[in-house]
Amino acid sequence: MIPPLRIGRLAVDPPLVLAPMAGLCDRHFRLLVRRIGGVGLVSMEFISSEEVARGHRGALRKLRFSDEERPLAIQIYGKDAARMAECAARVEELAPEVCDINMGCPANKVLNGCAGANLMADLKHAAAIIAACRARLSIPLTVKFRIGTGRGPDPTNFVELGRICQDLGVDAITLHGRTAKQMYSGRADWSAIARLKQSVSIPVIGNGDVTTPDEALALFRETGCDAVMVGRGVLTDPWIFRRTAAALAGGPVPETTLAARREAIVTHYRWIVEQEERGPAMQKLRTFTGRYTHGIPGGRRLRQAIASVPAPEAFLDLIEGHFDALARGEMMDGAS
Repeated sequence: MIPPLRIGRLAVDPPLVLAPMAGLCDRHFRLLVRRIGGVGLVSMEFISSEEVARGHRGALRKLRFSDEERPLAIQIYGKDAARMAECAARVEELAPEVCDINMGCPANKVLNGCAGANLMADLKHAAAIIAACRARLSIPLTVKFRIGTGRGPDPTNFVELGRICQDLGVDAITLHGRTAKQMYSGRADWSAIARLKQSVSIPVIGNGDVTTPDEALALFRETGCDAVMVGRGVLTDPWIFRRTAAALAGGPVPETTLAARREAIVTHYRWIVEQEERGPAMQKLRTFTGRYTHGIPGGRRLRQAIASVPAPEAFLDLIEGHFDALARGEMMDGAS
């Protein structure tokens, strides 16, 4: 039995965490994952400290969340220690359970701003940001990073950064087992997560290449990490946390039924249509439903049809029609 993850005074039970994926972990998706169940902590898509400082409407809109999502972590990123501290203070005003600092994003728009994983190339600068944020927060602080930049004289300095976090009062750290240069290619290096766990006394959350309950259990077993964070795996399987929580408890792992998939797609559809403008709504519907349909009979055909749907109303008719056909026993042998 894996004990709860302790982040300061917060107990995360089960010790399973939704990763803060940009453009994906919006309030609709977080709430959907929370309602499906099994997740211990959900993370908000990362927020730019510069945009918060400028009062950027889009960034401020992203900061909205409901009590049903709790416990919740808000992740922030930026290159300026003072601005990051101001953003951390703003986060504290919103009263989430955790403030997280992004030092692992490999996206070029973040790296070019000398933020995200680029901070691993200058640990003195990284330490200044962590210290400034820690000084402004009373809620737990976590830091997420990679094993290094993969470039320059110090391509993998994750242990050193982990010890800096520990010395500066960070409550827990998350390691994605790839360098920034790797992006999401190749296999995550779980041995690095194990090494970090052996090198620090604060909790370590392992991240990378977990797409099934068996892989989550293997990550716990092979690294000794205190919690597992799931990112891309949850996009095609929002039920992964519920299934993994059952595995952690030693019970049978429930299969996801077609009825459950239908309910999730239709529920997410309604939230998006009710709360988003038409253009962004169509983009989100195609993005999320295109992922949810993996594993559904005839899924490839459905994804192709979704790509050309002209309006939200037609989108729902297409989804309902597909599941009705499956219920009648049609298309059961199609590619998923």
